Amino acid sequence: MIERFFPDLIVDRVQDIDTDMLRVNSVKGLILDIDNTLVPQHMKEADKNAVKWVEHIKQCGFKVCIVSNASRKRVVRFNEKLKVYAVHRASKPGTKALLKAVRHMGIKPEETAMVGDQIFTDVYGGNRLNMFTILVKPIDRREFFFVKLKRLPEKLVHRRLQNMKDDHVRKRLEWKKKSVEKILKKQK
Repeated sequence: MIERFFPDLIVDRVQDIDTDMLRVNSVKGLILDIDNTLVPQHMKEADKNAVKWVEHIKQCGFKVCIVSNASRKRVVRFNEKLKVYAVHRASKPGTKALLKAVRHMGIKPEETAMVGDQIFTDVYGGNRLNMFTILVKPIDRREFFFVKLKRLPEKLVHRRLQNMKDDHVRKRLEWKKKSVEKILKKQK
């Protein structure tokens, strides 16, 4: 079922995420990817745009965490200016690190928005926990070879998403709810 890879929202950049829309969708916290979501992957530190946006989100009353598949060194250095809870080597789309971030924020998965640039890691991982998923268009075309390979099937998902009908939306929402129930049962 391809619907499990569909994001709830697609934006050009994180700054285009509407905080009122987050509240309407009962979002209380955001889990953020780093590379090609907040900054290009070649940037080692958070730039002023990322810092300013994260501060804005926090001032609007949202909790914020970083969950990245990157190394500890990469995540720690990037987080020096942001100073938010961060998880490295997250193994997304696995759910363990995402649940760790949700627990740290003291909210439920369905009160969380997963924000990232990759369908098969960020969106799918968030959807598995019934999070509100936001796909951000990649900031930079320079990417690791493996990520470039994943972009090809992502194009198929994008095409299918554009042709999505109401029945697909219903199926997708049902799958998201069942998925989180299964994962949380395994955790107990």
